[in-house]
Amino acid sequence: MQMTLFGDERPWSVTPLRKGLLKWIGNKQRVAHEIVSYFPPDFGTYFEPFVGSAAVLATFSPKRAISSDTFAPLIEIWQTLHDDPDRLKRWYAERWHSVMAKDKVEGYERVKASYNSRPNGADLVFLCRACYGGVVRFRKADGYMSTPCGVHRPISPASFARRVDEWHRRTEGCQFKLLDYGEAMNLARPGDLIYCDPPYTHSQAILYGAQSFQLRDLLRTIADCKRRGVFVALSIDGTKRSGNLICDLRLPSGLFHREVLVDCGRSMLRRFQMAGETLEAELVADRLLLTY
Repeated sequence: MQMTLFGDERPWSVTPLRKGLLKWIGNKQRVAHEIVSYFPPDFGTYFEPFVGSAAVLATFSPKRAISSDTFAPLIEIWQTLHDDPDRLKRWYAERWHSVMAKDKVEGYERVKASYNSRPNGADLVFLCRACYGGVVRFRKADGYMSTPCGVHRPISPASFARRVDEWHRRTEGCQFKLLDYGEAMNLARPGDLIYCDPPYTHSQAILYGAQSFQLRDLLRTIADCKRRGVFVALSIDGTKRSGNLICDLRLPSGLFHREVLVDCGRSMLRRFQMAGETLEAELVADRLLLTY
C-alpha cells in the first residue's frame, strides 16, 4: 500500500523485477517498480548517485543513465557487469565452488579474509550473496567487512549467471562511475532525473561510508539541482515499527512538492539484529520525496 499526500498520479507502469543481483542493506528490489511509477513522464539522462544494489536502475532500465558510488569494490562489480558479464559469472562461480566443496563456513571466512586484505569486487559479489541475512556490514574504524556466513545456501552459479544476463541487458544504457554524490549530481543538466537512495540516518550506519554521510549536505545539493531545472526523487527514512514511529527529519520548507509513503515490509536489518525473533512489529515505510 502507498499513501500520498498530493494525489496519486503515476506516469510510469513498470513490471516488478523479482530477482536481484546483489543483496544489500536498503535494497529497493521489492518496491522499485512503485518508486519508478512516480518518476516524471519525460526526462533526459537518469542519474543514481547512490547506486547500491541498483534495484531501481535495473527495474526502470532507462536508455541513458549514469550510476555512481564512492565504494570502489561495488562499482567494480557494476562496471564488470556492463563491460564483461562473463567475467562476473566466473568470479562468483569460482568462489561458490571453492566454498561449497568442503566446509561452507571455513570457505566463506577464506573469501572474507581475502576481501579484507584487499577490498575487491570479485570477493564482494560472492560475500554479499552468502553472508548472514544479506547484511553486508563494515567496521567504522577501517572498513573491515565483518558479517558472518549465512545459514542459507547461496544461489548456484547457473542461477547467478542467468541473473547476470538479465541485468546486463537491463543496464546496458548505463555508465557506472566511481564518484562522490555531489560530483555525480553536478553532471545533471536541466530536464535530467536524479534518484537518490542515500544511507538512512535511523538505520544504516553500518553501510560503507554511511558514518560520514550528512543528510543536510545532500539536501543542499538537491536544492541546487532543483534551481538548475533537474528533477530529483529522494528515498529516505519514513516510519518504523508498524508505522508507530515517525522518523523525524528536518526538511527545508518548499524543497519538495510531493511526498509518498512506500510500504517496505519487514526490515532486513532488524531481522539481522534480532537474530530470528519475531518481526511482526518491525514493518517499515520509506518516504519518497519529489521536487516536482
